[in-house]
Amino acid sequence: MKKEEILRTLEGFPYDKSEYWLITGAAMVLFGMREETGDIDLGCTEKLAEELEKAGYLYRRTENGRRWFRYSEEIEIFEEWKTGPLVSCGDLQLLSPEGLIAMKEELGREKDLRDIALIREWLSERKAEK
Repeated sequence: MKKEEILRTLEGFPYDKSEYWLITGAAMVLFGMREETGDIDLGCTEKLAEELEKAGYLYRRTENGRRWFRYSEEIEIFEEWKTGPLVSCGDLQLLSPEGLIAMKEELGREKDLRDIALIREWLSERKAEK
């Protein structure tokens, strides 16, 4: 999914934008760190997780007891998964680059290590521009 497709998909997501934030690949695409991602991963508040559960969306519990929803083919939602501050991108919230690094370090997969390198490179370029 490229930036335009992510934004179009989220236009149809009927929940309060203050109750969720973009994490992982989708956040990286909106920041301009990557061109595309496979899907949209969102972090959400406990309040939104309750709404999703009441609406009948199936979920499973993660190791820390939080809910993980498969909302659609394109969107997965993780209750209270946030490893740093949020930043605004238009009317959406994104996990900060530093938070993305912390999240990806926690995951520790090969693809996450590659993403960490991309994020650090992007941050270095931003510093060099100033």
